[in-house]
Amino acid sequence: MQLHAIIYGKVQGVGFRYFTRNLANSLGVKGWVRNNPDGTVELIAEADKETLDKFLEKLWIGPPLSKVENIKYELKEEEGGFKNFEIKY
Repeated sequence: MQLHAIIYGKVQGVGFRYFTRNLANSLGVKGWVRNNPDGTVELIAEADKETLDKFLEKLWIGPPLSKVENIKYELKEEEGGFKNFEIKY
């Protein structure tokens, strides 16, 4: 299953991408995360539904200096065949 999410709030310059990568690696989630020019963080994550639910729950918390205001997301049945979880620059 695939999760596409855009995270809004104070999520750039606070270690959010590194937090997301570490969280993904701890849960066995594959995909990527990147900063967007508009100040949001975007990600694609693949795992089973239960794991993605846990992942999303922890994204709402974020790293200590972040402040997540909203997460817009959708779940799809497709997968992109990612081998790991990486930060895109």
